[in-house]
Amino acid sequence: MISIKEIDQKKIELCYELDSSTICLWSKKQWQSEFNRRGVKVVSLLFDRKIIGIYVVQTILDEAQINYFSIKKNFRRKGYGSYLMRYLIKECKKLNIKRLILEVSETNSIAETFYFKFNFLTVGTRKNYYRDGSDAVLKEKKL
Repeated sequence: MISIKEIDQKKIELCYELDSSTICLWSKKQWQSEFNRRGVKVVSLLFDRKIIGIYVVQTILDEAQINYFSIKKNFRRKGYGSYLMRYLIKECKKLNIKRLILEVSETNSIAETFYFKFNFLTVGTRKNYYRDGSDAVLKEKKL
């Protein structure tokens, strides 16, 4: 059974665990900070009541920024990421969001392909943005 549910900061440990086993983006302190930011929603994709995916989105007026998007490795390439992205886009449209933005490492070709499938276009780069020295590719989707 698949379900999608907004989660609160009581689930920081689960968010950190999923992140640590996938893209290793944030520390526990950074997760705490995300939960405390204005306009931020943390949403989970559940399979049999276990979190298999998470997105973090921050809404500012008529724009939304995807700060985090990941699916557990053993659930990838099975349609769960697409399911979660379609849900995110639908929720943004309900809120009259006009533009959805994100950044992805230039070295993450799998994510680049995934976002291309949803018509995210490259609109810029941030040089040496990630810890490994790779650039961040800025992506945008008009809604």
